[in-house]
Amino acid sequence: MGYRVPVSFEFYPPKTDEQRAQLDRTAARLRDEAPEYVSCTFGAGGSTLSYTPETIQRLRERHALDAAPHLSCMGGSREEIRQLLKLYRAMGCRRLVALRGDLPSGMARMGDLRYATDLVAFIRAEHGDWFHVEVGCYPETHPQADDALADLRHFKAKVDAGADGAITQYFYNADAYFRFVDDARALGVEVPIVPGIMPVSNFAQLRRFSEACGAEIPRWIGKRMLAYGDDAEAIRAFAAEMVARMCERLVDGGAPALHFYTLNLSKPTLNVLRNLR
Repeated sequence: MGYRVPVSFEFYPPKTDEQRAQLDRTAARLRDEAPEYVSCTFGAGGSTLSYTPETIQRLRERHALDAAPHLSCMGGSREEIRQLLKLYRAMGCRRLVALRGDLPSGMARMGDLRYATDLVAFIRAEHGDWFHVEVGCYPETHPQADDALADLRHFKAKVDAGADGAITQYFYNADAYFRFVDDARALGVEVPIVPGIMPVSNFAQLRRFSEACGAEIPRWIGKRMLAYGDDAEAIRAFAAEMVARMCERLVDGGAPALHFYTLNLSKPTLNVLRNLR
């Protein structure tokens, strides 16, 4: 659709027929926005391992989208990760998102690779430069980091291991992003750092997510949302406008692209993009 910077969309792997139909509808609608690529999160824990490759294939074949799988260290042996990489390469994937991931509940073991740095190094050792590798980063500091500087050093280690770019955790404070980019550049990190954007669909759910992952919802946004009460239409309009203005500020400030966490819904993301045009 010709935004000033490339856009990309993140989906999660559906597990039921109903969820698959939902993803198909969303992918079809968002494909019209001409994304640079789409990504699919990693189904952690045992039986869900197969859902990500299945979804990547579906997005590539049915929707003709350049789909990039997320790979996580958690619970996978070196051999399992090796096989997944071969599978993705055979599918024609040229881009991956390499993350440490969270240990799925009920799983006792970490997997052979402990950190995203190890995973990036492993991908490079096995496949050289075949894959464009994105990693995650945290403008407001990873919830498990000792402190912000330790977190930045971990990020630099991932880049030094061979990452080509990074996608941030979502945030609603553009200054946190700009500050993080400045700090990373001062440490010698030169790869593109793409802001992750979370459109607001359900405020109560967003608040839960944010508490779990350490993303701050500025007080004025929370207060405004509460003021709208049950007026879903007003909340949607405010949320789309607020996120779009932040995106404009990010792009004006030099963000190289925008990566949208869709939660497999098209409307919240489209509402933001319409406000951006």
